[in-house]
Amino acid sequence: MILEVREISKRFGGLQALSNVTFDLAAGEILGLIGPNGAGKTTLFNVINGVFSPNSGKVIFRGEDITGLPAYEVARRGLARAYQVVRPLSDLTVRENVMVGACFGREGFSLAGAYRVADEVLEQVGLTDKADLLAGSLNVAQKKRLELARALGSRPYLLLLDEVLAGLNPSEISQMLETIRQIRDGGITILMIEHVMQAVMNVSDRVLVLDYGALIAQGLPQEVVNDPQVIEAYLGDPQLTQRLLEG
Repeated sequence: MILEVREISKRFGGLQALSNVTFDLAAGEILGLIGPNGAGKTTLFNVINGVFSPNSGKVIFRGEDITGLPAYEVARRGLARAYQVVRPLSDLTVRENVMVGACFGREGFSLAGAYRVADEVLEQVGLTDKADLLAGSLNVAQKKRLELARALGSRPYLLLLDEVLAGLNPSEISQMLETIRQIRDGGITILMIEHVMQAVMNVSDRVLVLDYGALIAQGLPQEVVNDPQVIEAYLGDPQLTQRLLEG
């Protein structure tokens, strides 16, 4: 297993944000993470990649206990993250943004090496023609791809994607899903939070469902969307099942 999450709990004052969350992620998988707003999905990401320390439990990445390590140390071990709210370094070029990821990621590239990596990644995400533009000039869909590129520039083994489809139109969603599949085919494991249900159900090998900080279901997409507890907590409409799996 590339990632083992064991009995993770996290409190903020009187709020129990996560309660004994346990799951495994195998190398080469795309694992979807779904649930209502406030279910604890982003908090779980923050614990995994070192933004928060859990109150209890362990995060084991590639056989190493990384629980409580700062985010920059986690990144250097090959665990990268693309954020829902994109904040590119607007006064740097698109290429320079990706170079930052390459310089401070797993391999700690020199500027020359980071330049080469940035161009490779920009081709991978379809931004080669934007390389010399200021990042602040990109539209929403392009900034989403830049966020992805910056994470990929760090040469991760595991990539956390936090709602990378949010704000995209159907055509852009289709293109982004194809990019995600290509990333996985290139050897990078993916854990993704997503609210675009049809998309996450069709791209994920397995799906986890959080509700009120607890893991209420996990399994194949077909199993999860037919789970009565998931329907009650999140989907709300049993007739959604077939539509989610057809797309």
